[in-house]
Amino acid sequence: MLLFQLPEDVLYHILSYLDCKTLSRLSQVSKAFCHIVSRDVVWKKIAKELLNTGITRYWTDIYPHILLKDRVKIAQNWYHGVCKRATPLKWKTKLLPWLQLDGDTLFLSQAAEIRAYPLRQDCRRIQRNPIKIYSGHQADVCRFVLTESHLISGGSDGKIMVHGRRSESPMKLFGHNQEVNCIDSKNELIISGSRDQTTQIWTLTSNCRRAVIPLYDRVWSVAINPALSSFVTGTACCENFSPLRMWDVERLECVCSLGSGFRRGAGVLDMVFETPFHLFTCGYDTFIRLWDLRLSPHKNVMEWEEPHDSALYCMQTDGNHMIASGSSYYGVVRLWDKRRTECLQFFQLSSDPVSSPVYCLCFSCSHLYAALATALHSLDFRHNLNITISNGVQDMAVCTQDMAADCCLIIDGFLVLS
Repeated sequence: MLLFQLPEDVLYHILSYLDCKTLSRLSQVSKAFCHIVSRDVVWKKIAKELLNTGITRYWTDIYPHILLKDRVKIAQNWYHGVCKRATPLKWKTKLLPWLQLDGDTLFLSQAAEIRAYPLRQDCRRIQRNPIKIYSGHQADVCRFVLTESHLISGGSDGKIMVHGRRSESPMKLFGHNQEVNCIDSKNELIISGSRDQTTQIWTLTSNCRRAVIPLYDRVWSVAINPALSSFVTGTACCENFSPLRMWDVERLECVCSLGSGFRRGAGVLDMVFETPFHLFTCGYDTFIRLWDLRLSPHKNVMEWEEPHDSALYCMQTDGNHMIASGSSYYGVVRLWDKRRTECLQFFQLSSDPVSSPVYCLCFSCSHLYAALATALHSLDFRHNLNITISNGVQDMAVCTQDMAADCCLIIDGFLVLS
């Protein structure tokens, strides 16, 4: 019996013991092996250990339409910082842009408008002409958030706009007295924070404001817990209050403060709930912090420090091992592996003498997009992969620079030669 004639469960169990390099060589042996090795079940265990493959710590698959084998290949470039840089969009006036990526569409705020740019299917480049423009603010858009049915934005005019993603007429909420610095929405609930030192809670279905919570400090960031039981506010830390506070959604009361000993001005600029129990925060104190909300009292269990002592304006996680952060100087984007405290890779996107912060970033399996004051930058991690061709089947080698060597291996007593 040949190896690939074994029952599938037995064969997959054998393949589960192989590493990336061996699987890549095995796929060169024949078309039959290439077909077997290309299946997701073979790569799932390996993918969970790598950066940005779309497999979260709880085995959720974020990109089910992309083969795991292909994602594992690209993950090697994320880890080693191999990418192709581009500047797909530029503008003359300095702005404070915000980004959201939804499938094949990139949403970018530019002045008082939010533009939806399609990503080309062939090479994932951005088309320069937007397919839709969301407007209605009388001043610049500060933040916006996407839901399945709506795009909700807050502007420096103090207003909150609710745009239906499939309808044309937006709905305007009265909003704040000053600019809306942050906004989040989940399951018809809207939380906004403003320079006017208040947080407001809205219900989307009834188009009415439920409550106004005075925080006595500028509110820079808000995040709703995925369990919808609470939300967290991050303030400028200019008063004698903790910048991080958790609130109950139903009672609208402060449940607790996160951390202590923050120095004055150590405001929280961005926060991300990775799970209902894990919260990531970053800001002016140059640290990314991971908070475990299951502990009592709640405390940060890990932290990563920006090595050049610059504020961190934004961050995103892949749900597993990777964090991407944007700093306040020279458009520096850093990649972090949560299993290490040191920075894994960094990319300086701007060389201007007058530096621009990375105001927002987002990423897919293969691309990272970062918005600076005058341009949108992209990093494409699909490039410069080592490519070999065997038996008429093209395949990209993973974790190896010596694919010219003889592809010989022994598996369970079988000798396999390419």
